[in-house]
Amino acid sequence: MSTLSAHDIQVRLGGKPVVAGVAATFQSGTVTAILGPNGAGKSTLLACLAGLRKPGAGHVRLDAVDVLSMHARARARRIGFIPQTPEVAWAVEARILVGLGRTPFIGSSGLSLEDGAAIDRAMEAAGVTELADRDVTTLSGGERGRVLIARALAGDPEWLLADEPLTGLDPGHQLDAGDLFRAMAHEQGRGVIVTLHDLSLAARIADRIIVMAAGKVLADGPPAEALSPEVMALAYGVRARVIEGAGGPLIEIVGRGG
Repeated sequence: MSTLSAHDIQVRLGGKPVVAGVAATFQSGTVTAILGPNGAGKSTLLACLAGLRKPGAGHVRLDAVDVLSMHARARARRIGFIPQTPEVAWAVEARILVGLGRTPFIGSSGLSLEDGAAIDRAMEAAGVTELADRDVTTLSGGERGRVLIARALAGDPEWLLADEPLTGLDPGHQLDAGDLFRAMAHEQGRGVIVTLHDLSLAARIADRIIVMAAGKVLADGPPAEALSPEVMALAYGVRARVIEGAGGPLIEIVGRGG
């Protein structure tokens, strides 16, 4: 079992605290969703967890090792990251883009048969095999999002950190991606941490939910506990109620006001 832990993470941007002393420990084998209003610090925290941003104070450890002390190639072999607004600025076939996920493993002789097999598995898992020969600049936002999930999966990461990975996906593909994340955690023993805005979808996908606001953690626990009406009022300034649905808790926003 692997552990990814944040220790008193603090980040300031433009003199303003964006992440204010967050501490949390994540275990492999679980899906954690980080929620919160715009500007809560979710994406910044996720980047720190991935070792892509150096916090102003505090540190992140992957098992017993500080992630910033790891060589970038070694870190990328263990932590896959899907950014919120990925730039794909050049015309390239989807399979080639997915293949970039193998970069930390490629030797001087180029892609191996093992690399090719990993790319094929990733594309099948993300449901984009039929897009292999398509120019990614011609894909829809949802199609491109699934290709980028495949790129992260191609690296066969021990941890997958994804910033709003379901944005732009239609409901069916959102459920498929959620099932994929849960299978990665529950069946393959990987750690999955995602930031989301859809509260009900987060409750369906995640084993654990962290709710942030103003750079701090307001709630941390199982979906039914972390998404209580009291937490929703504090985090979002809304009145909400939790309804038990067939696929998990449904969060109904009743109106403004705590």
